[in-house]
Amino acid sequence: MQILRWVFKVLLICAILDVFSLSLSTAAAAAAAQKPTCFEADRAALLEFKARILKDTTEILASWVGRDCCGGEWEGVVCNLATGRVTGLALQRPDRETGMYMKGTLSASLGKLQFLEVMVISGMKQITGPIPESFSTLSHLTQLILEDNSLEGSIPPFLGQFSLLKTLSLSGNKLRGQIPPSLGGLRNVVLISLARNSLTGSIPPTFKNLLTLQSLDLSFNLLSGFIPDSIGRFQNLTYLDLSSNQLSGTLPISLFNLVTLQDLSLSHNQLTGTIPDQVGSLKSLTSLQLGSNKFIGHVPVSISRLQNLWNLNLSRNGFSDALPNFLGRDIPSLLSIDLSYNNLSLGTVPNWIKDRQLSDVNLAGCKLRGNLPKFMKPDSLSSVDLSDNYLTGGISGFFTSMSSLQKIKLSNNQLKFDVSELKLPDGISSVDLHSNQLIGHLYSIINNRTSSFLEALDVSGNQISGVIPEFIEGLNLKMLNIGSNKISGHIPSSISNLIELEKLDIQRNQLTGTLPTSLGLLSKLQWLDISVNALTGKIPNTLLGIDGLQHANFRANRLCGEIPQGRPYNIFPAGAYAHNLCLCGKPLPPCRGKKQAEIGQ
Repeated sequence: MQILRWVFKVLLICAILDVFSLSLSTAAAAAAAQKPTCFEADRAALLEFKARILKDTTEILASWVGRDCCGGEWEGVVCNLATGRVTGLALQRPDRETGMYMKGTLSASLGKLQFLEVMVISGMKQITGPIPESFSTLSHLTQLILEDNSLEGSIPPFLGQFSLLKTLSLSGNKLRGQIPPSLGGLRNVVLISLARNSLTGSIPPTFKNLLTLQSLDLSFNLLSGFIPDSIGRFQNLTYLDLSSNQLSGTLPISLFNLVTLQDLSLSHNQLTGTIPDQVGSLKSLTSLQLGSNKFIGHVPVSISRLQNLWNLNLSRNGFSDALPNFLGRDIPSLLSIDLSYNNLSLGTVPNWIKDRQLSDVNLAGCKLRGNLPKFMKPDSLSSVDLSDNYLTGGISGFFTSMSSLQKIKLSNNQLKFDVSELKLPDGISSVDLHSNQLIGHLYSIINNRTSSFLEALDVSGNQISGVIPEFIEGLNLKMLNIGSNKISGHIPSSISNLIELEKLDIQRNQLTGTLPTSLGLLSKLQWLDISVNALTGKIPNTLLGIDGLQHANFRANRLCGEIPQGRPYNIFPAGAYAHNLCLCGKPLPPCRGKKQAEIGQ
């Protein structure tokens, strides 16, 4: 869902960059025929930028060799073929999922590219330092995209002087301070994204002048104050994301004048009051996210007029009135509904939810009672969250025909069944059943038929017994929580087959035996809790191979011998090793001779 929220902005930026990429290709083709001469001052400016990049694992800058930066060989550089002046610089990390980056700073020399129209330096992760003051001379810029780096300092006010600028994205950096009011001077700007920084203060009142704006993203900052009433002046706005800030006050009525608005996200703020009936005026709206605020009252009937709405998130507010039945009946495009954690007392899942074709149903904390609901169109469901309710009974038949299900959360209910009754869909990736009354053996879930798609399993806080099963190769579990059950026996050495595991919680069971040395092969482990069991022997030194461990708890076992003397084990708090038989060494008192250090072996 988080990815889908960014779809419009991403598509808009991609469209802009596609046009620029086309110009790069065209320029390269023409360059082969015309062989333009690179303007020497521009070449020198680019090489000075290259010199300030200390490491480039993208290998883009490796192509910057030779005398002619306009010949088509310098990756990411485009020139005016008639003058040989550099007009475009587009340096983008090829694959956002890899370890590619550039390490260094933005050289002030780029300010010497007097004819630059497009500057894109994005996704490089380790480009630090401020935006150079010399960039103030780049008066021809139409696109400035410096997102997903590590730029610091404040947003320079001179950016507001770029009268030709249509796209400004500085998102995903470490920028601080207030948004400069001068940005209100960008009379031709279409897209502004300053998201995922540490910006403070209010939304500048000068933004009322941005009448050409189509996309505004200020999310994930520390902005405060009210949503300005002038927001209603943005008649071309299609995307507005102010989520994850500290904005307060009520929704301005002018907001509902934005008839072209498609995506509105105000989640995770401190907004108050009710949702005005005028919300039904947003005829183009496809996504409405108001979760995690302080809204009260009823869900207005006028939402039923939003015929294009597919995503509605009103979770974690104070809505308390009866839920209207119109939501499912009158909004034909609705696919995702989240009403979790309000003051709603639904009793049962409403028929309009059970009967329609939805992809995401989130009704956590809605005071649901009785048996698990029977969804009439289960094959469309990809995510279901019915946690923190009062659901009872078994689970037989619940997953029938849920062929698209990826995530299920039924935790903190009163469900009672044997886990052998679980018939999980093949493609499921996350299962959370913690804090119910489940019985049976763990091998009913983890066995040679367990899907490789399963990444998270939480069955803690139940009454599951038996032993921990053997783990076969090919499992992709990242999180396994089986704590607070009645599981006995040893930890199998085959746990090393869980090579993707990041969190392992087996606390408060009845486990015996020693910690397998193979545990140290879980190199991606970040969280380990084996506390309150009956484990014996020594904490194996092989665990020193897990250098990314951030939390560990060995408390209340029968462990003995010297704690592995290396980070992070010797700097964890002493409480992580308390109430064992005879552990010693930092952070506990030193071992009394070689014999005590080795006694647990």
